[in-house]
Amino acid sequence: MRNKTALITGATSGIGEATAERLAKNGYKIIACGRRLDKLNALKSKLSSYTEVLTLQFDVKDKKHVLEHIENLPEAWKSIDVLVNSAGNAHGRATIAEDDIANWDEMIDTNVKGLLYVTKAIIPHMITRKTGHIINLSSIAGKEVYAGGAVYCASKSAVESISQGLRLELVAHQIKVTNLAPGAVATDFSLVRFKGDQAKADAVYEGWNPLQAEDIADTILYIVNAPAHVNIADVLILPKQQASCLVYGK
Repeated sequence: MRNKTALITGATSGIGEATAERLAKNGYKIIACGRRLDKLNALKSKLSSYTEVLTLQFDVKDKKHVLEHIENLPEAWKSIDVLVNSAGNAHGRATIAEDDIANWDEMIDTNVKGLLYVTKAIIPHMITRKTGHIINLSSIAGKEVYAGGAVYCASKSAVESISQGLRLELVAHQIKVTNLAPGAVATDFSLVRFKGDQAKADAVYEGWNPLQAEDIADTILYIVNAPAHVNIADVLILPKQQASCLVYGK
């Protein structure tokens, strides 16, 4: 895949970081996007021995900065072949009656609106070139709902609907759209959800083997390497010991 370019949001941690590394090692030029400049610089330093790397510092929730950064990409970086919308988060496990509305704003603004802002900025260039591949990171939580996670599940269900809508709208332009829904992945996801409470985060994965970020990166590499006539539209990937959002074979 030499000379192809992938733009990855949420590239400074977890699935996004693992995906950037996996694609870089397989010849993709990488546009790594994230909020933390120190993490972006560290990632660029790590990946530059494999490929060309451009970093963009922005929060996907910030529509103005998203559009400005992507619209002002250097000419050599404007032809984006693969967009991986990996930026996302969960906040809290409270019921709707008891939850803090700020948690809802954070999840909806990042998981839904942020994904839309980035996608909106990149689609026109893909349409002009009649080629491209959009991979949206949903979740098993986008396919089923659990108590204490209704708003997070709703945000990921929205990602599923957006993926379906994009596929319908872009098929005439020869653009692939993939919805990728992981189950439990051992990243800092739970640490963020529980506001930095390490004990609660560790308890989520205690006594069993969840997926690793590299497992999802391997899946993404497989998806983008599929033959030109193949679109892997929707993938649900679970660890062996998980059967649903809250059912584990520990």
